[in-house]
Amino acid sequence: MGEQPTREHAQHSVGELVEQATAQLSELVRQEMRLAAQEMAAKGKRAGRGGGLIGAAGAVSYVGLMALSATAAAALSLALPVWAAILIVTGVLFVVAGVLGAMGRGQLARAVPPVPQEAMDSVKADVEEIKERAHR
Repeated sequence: MGEQPTREHAQHSVGELVEQATAQLSELVRQEMRLAAQEMAAKGKRAGRGGGLIGAAGAVSYVGLMALSATAAAALSLALPVWAAILIVTGVLFVVAGVLGAMGRGQLARAVPPVPQEAMDSVKADVEEIKERAHR
């Protein structure tokens, strides 16, 4: 007949299982950290390229806005003194800048901090799987 496991043998097996689970959990955490680092690096590269392009677009737009402002002041100077035309155009530009600044501040306030979302979702799924297996 088969041998009954002794209490010492059962504890040894539980100890081995705990050791294996700890090693597997450590490896899982290292893998998730590598995934998070890779994801953040990729997002950082895309953000850098996008930021550079937006900066270039802003510089070109700034030059265009200066030309448009000069054109508007020249057009207004046909009906008003030059100083009044330039003052009106300057006032309009400051109002537009104030509105854009307020809109930008609102967008920044609602912005979510950059996080490695895929890695976080994966870790959550791993934790749920571990919980399910622990309750079986």
